[in-house]
Amino acid sequence: MMMHDTEDLDEFQLLENKIDALVDLVSRLRNEKARLSEQLAVQEGKAAELTDRIDRMEANREKAKQRISAMLEKIEQIGT
Repeated sequence: MMMHDTEDLDEFQLLENKIDALVDLVSRLRNEKARLSEQLAVQEGKAAELTDRIDRMEANREKAKQRISAMLEKIEQIGT
């Protein structure tokens, strides 16, 4: 009988150890998720800034093309 009680206690200890390990794992995963969420927010912000910068550069490039085209037309008018 005493041997059976010791085995039950060992099984409970094993179960308790597994639960402790699981709780620890869940805690670490939550911390990692929070850290990764913060990193994602930073990267999304950077991506938005770069997208805005690209949009401004493309708009400036289009304006420059229009100005160059207008200057070339003026040069052509002088030549005729």
